[in-house]
Amino acid sequence: MLLRGARKASPPMGGLAEAIFMKEAAMLVRGVHISPRRPGAAIFVRGYRPTTASFLPAWTTDTIPTENDRLFLPTWRGKVAEARMGSDHDRRSSGVLADGRRGCEVHWSLLYFARSEVGGAGAPRVTEMLAFAARTVIKPLGFLRPVSLRKVPGRFQAHQNSLPRLPVPPLQQTLDHYLQVLQPIVSEEEWNNTKQLVDEFRTSGVGDRLQKSLERRARKTDNWLSEWWLKSAYLQYRQPVVIHSSPGLMLPKQDFVDSQGQLRFAAKLIEGVLDFKAMIDNETLPVEYLGGKPLCMNQYYQILSSCRIPGPKQDSIINYSKTTKPPIHITVVHNFQFFELDVYHSDGTPFTTDQIFIQLEKIWNSSLQTNKEPIGILTTNHRNTWAKAYNNLIKDKTNKASVRSIQKSIFTVCLDAPMPRVSEDIYKSRVAGQMLHGGGSKQNSGNRWFDKTLQFVVAEDGSCGLVYEHAAAEGPPIVALLDHIVEFSKKPELVRSPMIPLPMPKKLRFNITPEIKSDIEKAKQNLNIMVQDLDLTVLVFHHFGKNFPKSMKMSPDGFIQMALQLAYYRIYGHTCSTYESASLRMFHLGRTDTIRSNSVDSFNFVRAMDDTDMTEQMKVELLRKAVLTHRSYTDKAIRGEAIDRHLLGLKLQAIEDLVSIPEIFMDTSYAIAMHFNLSTSQVPAKTDCVMCFGPVVPDGYGVCYNPMSEHINFVISAYNSCAETNAARLAHYLEKALLDMRTLLQEHPRANL
Repeated sequence: MLLRGARKASPPMGGLAEAIFMKEAAMLVRGVHISPRRPGAAIFVRGYRPTTASFLPAWTTDTIPTENDRLFLPTWRGKVAEARMGSDHDRRSSGVLADGRRGCEVHWSLLYFARSEVGGAGAPRVTEMLAFAARTVIKPLGFLRPVSLRKVPGRFQAHQNSLPRLPVPPLQQTLDHYLQVLQPIVSEEEWNNTKQLVDEFRTSGVGDRLQKSLERRARKTDNWLSEWWLKSAYLQYRQPVVIHSSPGLMLPKQDFVDSQGQLRFAAKLIEGVLDFKAMIDNETLPVEYLGGKPLCMNQYYQILSSCRIPGPKQDSIINYSKTTKPPIHITVVHNFQFFELDVYHSDGTPFTTDQIFIQLEKIWNSSLQTNKEPIGILTTNHRNTWAKAYNNLIKDKTNKASVRSIQKSIFTVCLDAPMPRVSEDIYKSRVAGQMLHGGGSKQNSGNRWFDKTLQFVVAEDGSCGLVYEHAAAEGPPIVALLDHIVEFSKKPELVRSPMIPLPMPKKLRFNITPEIKSDIEKAKQNLNIMVQDLDLTVLVFHHFGKNFPKSMKMSPDGFIQMALQLAYYRIYGHTCSTYESASLRMFHLGRTDTIRSNSVDSFNFVRAMDDTDMTEQMKVELLRKAVLTHRSYTDKAIRGEAIDRHLLGLKLQAIEDLVSIPEIFMDTSYAIAMHFNLSTSQVPAKTDCVMCFGPVVPDGYGVCYNPMSEHINFVISAYNSCAETNAARLAHYLEKALLDMRTLLQEHPRANL
């Protein structure tokens, strides 16, 4: 049976509907998408493979999908549709492979509907269906741009609902892996004791009962982990968000050196964020993929118009983007003074760069005083202390209204004073500190509201970046937004904006009582202690980038992680528990799990590297094996099969079931396994930037890196209060480890074949 309106003969029906080509439908498609070459589009239905090139009409678009491209569309009259790109074989047999197949913004829409959804008298007209597909299908092409100004309500939810749910790994598998990861980090005696506890947990029935409870939870919830993780990792975490939780991000130094350049750059940045926000609001944000599989996009919908609220035992997050009156303003901070800046006109159109610049000038000129109380510094305190000060602060109606304005704003822009001048060799490290904590009470730390999810920092001396509150999202969505802004800022402004009268931005007033003043002074003291204690080093490794390990048929991330293991071993003579973030966004509402970079194989490699009794050939083989083991564990982690979140779930399930916590969680080995002396994260970006965060344990390191093609950006953090750790020393040993590993591979090329 053909879909109504079909004019081309179709091959016999398979289990699903056949391909339909219609010129008038193509014209509808053309009306929504802009083809760089030919007008029109071809709509495939899954299950159909054209057999001759003549079947395809001449007006087929020449944007060729890749085999793994796949996208779930919004509902068609209540039905969920799936878009899936055909295989290379399909396209070759169709005779439509063309030059310039990448980089076009027109997309092949490949749909299938069950027979009952498209056949019969009630079938939708094909032209309607194709136009609907054209309005909704978006393929990410690097620089994210909305392909339609039209809203596509329901698209986001349909995509989210189509994602698989996070599985609960088999208990036996997790316990076996747990014993494996302990081997290189605990003594033989501790390991034997833990094995007994694990066997008891496995055979006593306790493990099985908790596993079944966890599996029941997984069946009843959208994601068995997400709520627990949000609370335990973030909202119930009582340390200050500054340094301990919220990552900073450092951009390359900009070429302006005065306030005019600062404001012009900030204005363009704001317009870039609003451009990205349009895709979120219209639900036209391109779906991201990992290994050919679509990822959960929920975090993108949490980072704007949201804020963390302090509580005495647990914080909360409020997102205002879905309220009946979503915010139309941002917060701008200059000289510790906060302003509410509308960025949309009454008709809903966003301000242009020129208009934003004029408004920023007004803010700048009305906040030149530098003696104001840094009210924002209160957000740097211990969460319980800040919760108490917060309740005191908002007793005053004026203060409460000002705080609400900050919380509701789309995001915050911090117009910072220039940093104190420093030598070139430590400049980047100081800028990283500015992004992470603001430099202390005498610099720019009061020019923040650290509970705000997203804060962009633009300083008068050209240093810039951002800091974000971690509860809402991981690094990749933040970096994707940043990449978009950077690309957007390169676009020339073709038309100057009409200079229409704009209202004065609203200054947010605070009444500072003696008690609030006292809270501010205490927050200053505590923050300055934290800032002084943080040891931060930026390493730009110029010798090679991710292309070198790729040329050796090695995972760049695994290669870098092995270099970290080698550097740590050379300093301390032993290995340590190592955390690396793995994305669980392949699953609905997925956040992260842990890649255990330290393994038996990595331990064997680092021990052998400086062993003169080992041949170079053996060292190469051990390095390759360690990198492959890391790759294998990474694959397990992103499939939801790592051990850390599963063990956490079993422990939290025991607490929820009001049973005694099993002995394996009270064991010394468990404490060692969870004491991450190396806390690491790869946050790749197209932009030449790098994220940074503090260590997660007092005697540990935080290491974040962005592998570019020909260099690698690292930021390493440690605490000065720990005599055993030193960020610059680890950076030195890391650089040497990377170079030694390159030399080893280059001098023994046959081993890489």
